[in-house]
Amino acid sequence: MMRRRRPLLRSAALVGGTAAVAHHAGRRSAQREEEQYEQGAADAQAQQAPPAAAAAPPAAPATAAGPSQESLDKLKELAQLHEQGVLTDDEFAAQKAKILG
Repeated sequence: MMRRRRPLLRSAALVGGTAAVAHHAGRRSAQREEEQYEQGAADAQAQQAPPAAAAAPPAAPATAAGPSQESLDKLKELAQLHEQGVLTDDEFAAQKAKILG
């Protein structure tokens, strides 16, 4: 009877070892799949978000941004003269239109 047990024990040991290896390989495979899923989700989210350069409007040239500093200074002078009563409303409006173009 002793002889029959050894083949059974050997088979049991082989099956147990194989099961342990398969379990370990299955866990590694599951981890890889989870990492790939997370990476795919991150890639999909990055593709859906618009790039920062496309979201911001292009900067306007400096000339279209507004009047130059010299023009602003002249307008301030005109406003002071208008407040002091030196210029009438019509004179102020005409000079202002001339400066602003």
